[in-house]
Amino acid sequence: MSIERITSRQNALIQQVRKLRTSRSERYKTGLFCADGTKLLQEAIRWCEGLHTVILSEELEIPKLPEHVRVCVVTKELMEYASGMGTPQGALFLCRMPKQDREVSLSAGTLILDGLQDPGNVGTILRTADALQIPVVLSSGCADPYNEKTVRASMGAVFRTPPVQLSREDILARCQEQGLQLAVTAMSDDAVDLRKSACNSYAVVIGSEGQGVCKEYMDAAVARLIIPMDPRCESLNAAIAAAIVMWQMKQ
Repeated sequence: MSIERITSRQNALIQQVRKLRTSRSERYKTGLFCADGTKLLQEAIRWCEGLHTVILSEELEIPKLPEHVRVCVVTKELMEYASGMGTPQGALFLCRMPKQDREVSLSAGTLILDGLQDPGNVGTILRTADALQIPVVLSSGCADPYNEKTVRASMGAVFRTPPVQLSREDILARCQEQGLQLAVTAMSDDAVDLRKSACNSYAVVIGSEGQGVCKEYMDAAVARLIIPMDPRCESLNAAIAAAIVMWQMKQ
């Protein structure tokens, strides 16, 4: 395994890392995404067939890597320049995005995320879904699952269970074709207590904390579900609400 040493901020790979970290369009144009951290790197080595390039601070020991992986060593200062973390752990790496099966089918017991823009929430939901073996689909307006913050919050779930992304129109069409019923979480008077509903018989939509579920899903839903809570509390964090729904799906 050959090891490259990079010393310049103007190096093409360093500049590519900075673009991939900050630009969704760059990620999808190149089919690559960037992740940061030694723990995540170990997860990628174990689970990600698309591990492409590893960049390490010179003080770190080089882990055992697949033969095809490009390995580069940089100074601590250059790592700080390339990384998005305040205190980098000394490992950056690039992965190829897995190809999504465009014919993926939806099933009862699937969680659909609608307009969740916070990468931390989306990553946490992917992590929880991976642990509980709940299928998740990211619908329109969601944070990019390959954003570095989403990947970090997922704690490797994006490597173990590649995210599925579909448009609202595509999801609604597939539900109709497959006879799959939708349920939505909603703070409405006609919403049914989550504990009294067979959540695993629906595909359940969770909306953003600010906007809730979009009108298209609300109109298509056959059931509205509510998580019981103290009336003085307005709402739950989206990732917490999703975890409660997923737990109920497993019951």
